Parts: sequence; C-alpha cells; structure tokens
Amino acid sequence: MNRKFDLIAIGTGSAASAVASRCRAAGWQVAIVDSRPFGGTCALRGCDPKKVLVGAAEVTDWGRRMQGNGVQAGQLSIDWRELMRFKRSFTEPVPKHREEAYRKAGIAAFHGRAHFAGPTTVRVGEDVLEARSIVIAAGQKPVDLKIPGVEHLITSEQFLELEHLPPRILFIGGGYIAFEFAHVALRAGSQVTIVHRGNRPLPQFDPDMVDLLVEHTRALGADIQLGTEAVGIEKQSDSLTVRASTSGQSRIFRADLVVHAAGRQPEIDDMNLDAAGVEWDRHGVKVNEYLQSISNPAVYAAGDAAASGGPPLTPVAGYEGVLVATNLLKGNHAKPDYRGIPSAVFTVPPLASVGLGESQAREKGLKFNVKTESTGNWYSSRRVAEPSSGYKTLVEEGTDRILGAHLFGSAAAEVINLFALAIRSGIRARDLKHMIFSYPTHGSDVPYML
Repeated sequence: MNRKFDLIAIGTGSAASAVASRCRAAGWQVAIVDSRPFGGTCALRGCDPKKVLVGAAEVTDWGRRMQGNGVQAGQLSIDWRELMRFKRSFTEPVPKHREEAYRKAGIAAFHGRAHFAGPTTVRVGEDVLEARSIVIAAGQKPVDLKIPGVEHLITSEQFLELEHLPPRILFIGGGYIAFEFAHVALRAGSQVTIVHRGNRPLPQFDPDMVDLLVEHTRALGADIQLGTEAVGIEKQSDSLTVRASTSGQSRIFRADLVVHAAGRQPEIDDMNLDAAGVEWDRHGVKVNEYLQSISNPAVYAAGDAAASGGPPLTPVAGYEGVLVATNLLKGNHAKPDYRGIPSAVFTVPPLASVGLGESQAREKGLKFNVKTESTGNWYSSRRVAEPSSGYKTLVEEGTDRILGAHLFGSAAAEVINLFALAIRSGIRARDLKHMIFSYPTHGSDVPYML
C-alpha cells in the first residue's frame, strides 16, 4: 500500500518520539516506523531497565558496607528471578502504551524495518511510505567484533533478559556496559572478568577517577585485564573459552557466559541510504549544524543515528529531536549546544563527568587550576562506609569559569548535575562556593571541590 505523509520518523526512542509528537501537534500527517517493540533502547533495553538492576546492587552493597557499623545485613542478597520480574514491570507495558499514545495523537505506526527506495520514499514490508521530510533516529547496535565465535556472545539486551545469572561471566570491552553490568553481577555473586584491548577503560572519563573505579572494582573481586584483545570464542559442552592476546602473548579465559561490551554503532547500515542520496559512515548520518543531511535536504537525523558530534546519551537524543522538530516546523535556525552535558557510569558507586578533561583543556590552550582529592575519609563517604571516592575540578584562571568536573563516589551521578548547570548557565566557581546548601548532603561537599 502506498501512503503519503508530511513526516516519516524512523525509530520510536527519545529522538523520534520528540520529532513525531511535535510535528503532529502542529497539524502534520506523521508516520513512525520501528522494527523492534515500540519504545526505543533506553526504555526497553538500556538505561531504564539497567538502572533497576543497579538499584538492587546498591541496596545489597550498602547493607554489606554497613555490616558492623550498626546494621546487621544478615542474608541480604539479590534474587535474580525476582529482580527480573520487577524489571519487567517497567519494560513490558512500554510498547503497548507507546503505540496507544501514537494512535491517540493520530500518528500512523508501522512495524518493520525501514528501507529507502528514493530520496523521500521508504519501504516497510509491503507498505511504501512517501513524505516531504524523513527523520532517521534508529539508535545503535553492537559493533561487529569480526572474530571467530561471535555467535556465542550475548548482547547487553540479552543480559537484561537472563532468567538466571551464571557463576562465571566475562565481558569483552571496557566501557559503560562492562562496568555497569559487572558491578551488578558481582553483587549478585558471580565471578567477573573484563577483557579490554586498550590500556585504559572508559576513555571518555577522567583517567584518575577511572583509576579509582578500576581499583575499587578489582577490590570487589573482578579480574580486569587491560591491554588484552579477545581474538576468538569457542564453545565446549558446559562452558566457553575466550582466546585473547596480551602484548603478543596468547591467553585463555574460561566463562559460562560472554557478554559483548565492546562498543556500539548507528543501526543504519541496512537502510539502503544510498538510494536516498544520504551520506553516512560508521559514526552515523552526516549532518549539518541543523541536524539536516548534508546530501539530501529532505532528511534529518537525531540521536545515536546522527554523526552530530553530540554524546550518545538519551537526554541528548531527546534534545536533538526537539531541535529537528523546530527546524522542520519553522525553518533551519536551531543548532545544538553540547556544552555542559553530564554523563555517568552507574557502577556502585557511580562515576560521573561533565565538561572538559585536563588534556582537552590543554589542547584548547586554556589556563586553569586543577583541584583533586581522594575523599574516602570525608564525612559524606565515611557515614555510608564508602571506602573509595574522589573528585577533580577544573576552573579557568581569570574568568573563574568551571571548565570540567569529574566525580567518583556515592551520589556522584546526582551532584554532577550541579556542575552541569553551572557550565551551561555560566555560574562561576565563586558562586557555587558561596552557595548555602542543605547539610549534611553530598551537595554540601561542592564548595570544598572548588
């Protein structure tokens, strides 16, 4: 069936939903397409269900830390099946609710993989959809590791659906997925190995704070192998063998489960973008400053599918979706501002960062003061028996601008938002230092970090 619309949005996550809902509210005829259950990565197979698991890990970890400090934790432990049931109470209703919301808004919903058949035409199964404008916001998928035995790997999406947690788990890669899931698995009683080919994991975060996280994760019992590249996976009757190489030396690791945690890429390579004249590469659809395709003006891209220069985060995807809708409805004028966008690794405790790192600030030729300290002996860490925490802040000389903040410890993922607000709003370091915070809170530590 041939259908005509004003807009086709590919994807049903934060970016696509933001575009579709705003354009529909303006009276446009809108279609939305997804080959997966409606809701997008974050709500169904990413940050939201992951944080449910992390919450259980936080509870058990806090209880164990406070053992002997006035708390008798007893047999406090994670019941994996019950935790999965609780997690599904968040994820299972999403597709139905999302599709119902589209129906009520008058947005035509199509299930299937979108393939371009021309500059403004998309084929979805037997349906041929044509529109004045098309927005690509299809998210990401795991990169192809190109090693023998990849069929024995599971993805983060499959990890979030495990009915039971095996005793030995190995993660290939040293990014968000590896460390977040490793911290959950460790608190649930599994043995954990992380194999990362680089010499430093989580390269987008401050190296000193990452060192604190790595040291803490090892203290929990994780085997973290850096500078070690997985080169193959073999399956035996009751286990998996991961072959790896460290400085040219062959290594063997055995596990019951091996998880792909070696990065993700835009899920656009099978969309037949060349038929639409849309330029793209492994970073996503090539866009201009208005998130419009540089080669096909009828096409825009947002979120993880766009090579926009913005970080691959859910709030950024939603933000870009709003900008795309604004540019579609009112003409190109809205440009993204990626200053001061915070990011967190939800380990226990979390690692968080916003703004520039030291090397980035130096590359820009900025003059700045660095303040950094391990804070395991601070009251806010001691009162929750958290032995490992720290911070680093960068403040520009002369202007007193906060250039960057990097935190590791309890509530780091919340406190980082204060620094993000300061960077995006131009609040100076002296203003935060003189702020009167509620006390005692983690926020009241901020003046001592500046």
